[in-house]
Parts: sequence; structure tokens; C-alpha cells
Amino acid sequence: MKNDRKNADLNDPDYDFGFCAVNESELEVVQTAETTKQKAELLYRAILPLLSKLKENPEKDYIFWPNRLPKVVEFEEKLRKIYEM
Repeated sequence: MKNDRKNADLNDPDYDFGFCAVNESELEVVQTAETTKQKAELLYRAILPLLSKLKENPEKDYIFWPNRLPKVVEFEEKLRKIYEM
């Protein structure tokens, strides 16, 4: 703001009243909400295949998952990258 309120000269044609117009897309809260929505969508898409696979053959008591550690670590890394976006 060019002039503070104490010294405001309302007759000055350059007095800006302390605000400016912005589009909705320029508001930080909108940008933050969009980023959060994108992260949630990515997390959902990442987790859904895991849940679908876990639901297969519910009549069986055990899940055979050889070499699961590298797969779990890879999935964990994928989730971390989404989280840190």
C-alpha cells in the first residue's frame, strides 16, 4: 500500500485503499486445496489396487506373498513421494 491509513490522502489519485483484485485461482487457499485434492486422488489410486488384491479369494485363510519386502518398500516410497509433493 502506498499510503498508510494515518497519512492517507483520499484526494490522491494513486491512493490504493490497501487492496487489490485477484482471481479465485490466485488465492493461496484455493491453490492449497487443489494440491491437497490432487494428493488425495494420487493416494487413493495408489492404495486401491493393493486393497483389491488383498480382497481376492476371501475364502482362503492365508496370503502367499513371496519377496514382499522389496515390493512393500517400493510402495512405501511411492506413498512418501506423493505425501511430500
